[in-house]
Amino acid sequence: MLQAVKPKNARSKRALEAREPKEVEDQRTAIFVHGMKTGEVVDKVMKDMMALKQPHAISFSQKNAVRPFEDASSLEFWAHKNDASMFVIGQSTKKRPASIIIARTFDSKLLDMCELGIEKFVSLSEFKTPKSTPGHKPMLHFASELFDTHPRYMQLKSLLMDLFNGEVVDSICLPGLEHVISVTVAPSEALQTSSALPDGTRYEDPKNLPNVHLRTYTVKLTPSGVRIPRVQLTEMGPFVDFSLRRHQEADPDMLKAAMKRPKLKKQDIEKGLGKKKKNLEADEMGDLRGRIHVAKQDLGKLQTRKMKGLKEQSGEGDGDASVSTDQSEVEDASPPKRPKRG
Repeated sequence: MLQAVKPKNARSKRALEAREPKEVEDQRTAIFVHGMKTGEVVDKVMKDMMALKQPHAISFSQKNAVRPFEDASSLEFWAHKNDASMFVIGQSTKKRPASIIIARTFDSKLLDMCELGIEKFVSLSEFKTPKSTPGHKPMLHFASELFDTHPRYMQLKSLLMDLFNGEVVDSICLPGLEHVISVTVAPSEALQTSSALPDGTRYEDPKNLPNVHLRTYTVKLTPSGVRIPRVQLTEMGPFVDFSLRRHQEADPDMLKAAMKRPKLKKQDIEKGLGKKKKNLEADEMGDLRGRIHVAKQDLGKLQTRKMKGLKEQSGEGDGDASVSTDQSEVEDASPPKRPKRG
């Protein structure tokens, strides 16, 4: 492993500061590694996946003898040297033909990975349709309840989101959404077939798990007559059908450290992003609303406009006197008549 050294000049100091942990991390860089034997299908799949990941993708042109499930020292060395946290490894063997391994690292240490088998593939170049601009943030669509309930598919969803998700942005411009990556899983009854291990855990044969279908479409916004435009999808490619194979789960302590969030600033807490502050809450639109508590007021001392109709009468019980008084006031209030001129 590379040892941490002190910077010798300002340039190396800036480079080391860029690799330090941040509150909002930069977009993940992925390294595409070719094994000793890959094949034409694996090479095309890796080429198309790297086209979707550009410009944050590094390709190793030479073949490397890597076995991530047996020894991950090479991946950790490359992750530290290239400041990369994602790996896509393509290899093909007699036992596991046409396979793709998606690995993720944390602090230059291997966190978890998942092996996928390529069952069906349609290349990006076979679709004679417009392509999206490289570097644009894609939209990710996961259509299956298994991505929220099954641990294998939950891990795959997390890996694909870290691989294809772009940088974190506060707002989105609709014309900048040029393509969508859709990942679907067909429902299957084979998930109920499982066997118990000696330690009491459940084991499911990967051959019984349904395949994962990855599709990519371009997005075109057309006028719809209302404020929300009409969305039209066009096949762009690549189209890949994956089968789940081997996987390695993350270490609980390392996963806890990777999921740790920094303490929020005072201004973020006031906006309702942190702990709930007394008498302050954020509504569904994100607006901050507060509640003010005022002591009980004596409305009898409230200064109002003085009017005769609002004054209290002296004799509340004598109704005739009050009526006569009101009539006299009305007569007094009437203007005097002017005498006629002779």
